[in-house]
Amino acid sequence: MQKLLLKNIKNLVSVYEKAPITLKGKEMGKLPCIENAWLACDSGLIADYGSMDDFPGITNWKDLEVIDCSGKLVLPCFADSHTHIVYAGNREQEFVDRINGLSYEEVAKRGGGILNSAKNLRQTSEDDLFEQSKQRLIEIIKQGTGSVEIKSGYGLDLESELNMLRVIKRLKALNWIPVKATFLGAHALPQEFKTNKQGYIDLIINEMLPAIEKEKLADFIDVFCEKDYFTAEETKQILMAGKKHGLIGKVHAEQLSHTNGIKTAIECDAISADHLEFCNDADIALFTKSKTMPTILPGAAFFLNLPLPPARKMIDSGLAIAFASDYNPGSSPSGNMKLMMSLACIQYKLTPEEAFNAVTINSAYAMQLEKEVGCISNGKLANLIITKEISSYGYLPYAFGSELFDKIIINGEIWRL
Repeated sequence: MQKLLLKNIKNLVSVYEKAPITLKGKEMGKLPCIENAWLACDSGLIADYGSMDDFPGITNWKDLEVIDCSGKLVLPCFADSHTHIVYAGNREQEFVDRINGLSYEEVAKRGGGILNSAKNLRQTSEDDLFEQSKQRLIEIIKQGTGSVEIKSGYGLDLESELNMLRVIKRLKALNWIPVKATFLGAHALPQEFKTNKQGYIDLIINEMLPAIEKEKLADFIDVFCEKDYFTAEETKQILMAGKKHGLIGKVHAEQLSHTNGIKTAIECDAISADHLEFCNDADIALFTKSKTMPTILPGAAFFLNLPLPPARKMIDSGLAIAFASDYNPGSSPSGNMKLMMSLACIQYKLTPEEAFNAVTINSAYAMQLEKEVGCISNGKLANLIITKEISSYGYLPYAFGSELFDKIIINGEIWRL
C-alpha cells in the first residue's frame, strides 16, 4: 500500500494525541486544529502529523505520494451511524402525495411507506439490490462519508431480510470503508401479519435471529418503537432476544409521537436512540445517566416537516449527541453529511464545532467505531477529506449547497471511483 504525505495543510481539523470516546456538553464546542500542518499515512492508517514549522522531512519512504494542500483544510471523514441505503427503486410518488396534503401516516395506511419499499424489494434479486446499493455507497463516499451503518427492514420476511443483510455483507467485503450491519426486521408489520403482530414478532425471534446469527450477518438490532408499529414492551422483547444472539440494540425512538422508545433503549443498553423529535425533559434526564447516544436525523425531520428534536437543550444539559443522515427512499433521500451539518447549524442552532463533532466522533461511537474513525489521531484509519481552498471549517455548513471537497482519501489512497 502506497505511502501518502499531505503537506502545507492550511488547517488540520479535529486533532487529538489521545482520541476521545465521545464529546459531551461544552466539550462538543471545542475542535482542536493545527494550522500550516502536515499529515502522513502508511498502510491505510494515520502515521503521524504536525506543524510544517517542525516538519521532520521524510527520507526513508519509497513510493511516497505527496499532495500539496496549500489553502486547503484536511478533515476526518464523516461517520454516518444511521442509514437504509439497501433498498429497491424509490418512493418519489409519496413525496408528491405529501405535497398534496397527505401525512406520512396517511401514506402508510394507503399501502405506501415502508410496506411500499418491502413490495419493491421482494421483487428485486440479491444481485440487482447489491448493484443499486453499491452505487449509493459510492455516492456517499464521494460526499465525504468514511464509515457507515446500514439497516435491513425493507424485507419483512425471513428470506428478504436475509437477502438485505447479505447485500450489506457484500458491501462490507468491498473493504472500502467500515460498514456496520443492523437487523431491522421490526421496521413495520408486513401485510401478511396485519392481524397477527405477535406472530410476526415470534418469526423475528424464533426464525430470523437464529438465521442471522448462523450466517454472522448483523452487528446491531433495531426496532421502530412507534404508535401503530411496535410498542415499548414489544421493542424490549425484540431487543432482549437480539442480545441473546449477540446483537447490540438501537431504537427508532420518539419520531412521530412519544412512545417511551428512549426509556426502552436505555433500559436495554442500546448503543443509540435515533430520531427523537418528541424527546422531552424527562428523556434528557434519562440520557444523562446512560451510555446510549442520542442520535438526531435532521434529513428526516426536514423532509417530513416534523418538529425538531431539542438538540440545543441536550447539549446544554451536558449530553453528547450524534447527527446522521437516515438516508432512505421514503423520509430522507440524501446521505450528504455536509448538508446534515448545515441543518444542524441552521435549524438546531449548533455551532460549526458542535455540528462537526456530532457527525464524526459522536456518530462513530454510535457504531462502535470510535477506535477506528472520527478524528485525526495516530493509528486511526486514513479516511480523510481534503477541501477546496476555503476560509475555515465554518464555511462547510455555511455554503450548504456548494461542492467544497477536492479529494477524498480512503485507506490512505485517493478515492477514484
